[in-house]
Amino acid sequence: MKIEEAIILAGGLGTRLLPAVPDLPKCMAPVNGRPFLSYIIDYFQEQGIRKFIFSLGYKHGVITAWLKEQYPGLVMEYSIENEPLGTGGAIQRAVEKVNAKDVLILNGDTLFKIKLEILSAMHYSNAAACTLSLKPMKHIDRYGLVETDEEGRIQSFKEKKLYPEGLINGGAYLLNTGRFRQQKRPAVFSFEKDYLEHFFSAVPMYGCVQDEYFIDIGIPEDFERAQKEMKTAGNT
Repeated sequence: MKIEEAIILAGGLGTRLLPAVPDLPKCMAPVNGRPFLSYIIDYFQEQGIRKFIFSLGYKHGVITAWLKEQYPGLVMEYSIENEPLGTGGAIQRAVEKVNAKDVLILNGDTLFKIKLEILSAMHYSNAAACTLSLKPMKHIDRYGLVETDEEGRIQSFKEKKLYPEGLINGGAYLLNTGRFRQQKRPAVFSFEKDYLEHFFSAVPMYGCVQDEYFIDIGIPEDFERAQKEMKTAGNT
């Protein structure tokens, strides 16, 4: 089955990035003259996404006005947070606008150039509740690690600290919407802590390793790195 719907989480304030990009939502931070969000939309359109649901909060009017101007033909809906709901609450609200049984979840400050066909094949072959895209990295201190068994089923999440190497959660997920809707949750919660880390042993949750280009602009140093790296062929 093809994955054709995606939720992009773009409601955060981006406090760590404020010194570099004041007065803009984080996903609108300019990378080589273009909002970072445009790179995500363009790449995942190429991967077959036909409908985007934008989960928005902080200065959402800036984003919606830009989308209407720059992507007039894009099939899109908005899920607006009037107050912060956490990543889980934002997904929970946006999922109500999804028509498909499975939806791709993306972060508006991260570009992970996964092959969607590979992710979906693993997701469906395991009848997974959620399949995470995992990125191999070395000299890790900004992220926790995800450990899987030989079949790729999630075995543990390890807290953030210095690791010589390992697999990080790349922030791109395939989520079975039916299973997600069945569970009762509060309006405000963390998708990472209160769903992934809490339920991985109770529901079929898998990790799909893809060693593809990855950039997270959440801190000024990596925002500056994006300016250089995303000029190169294949990252524009």
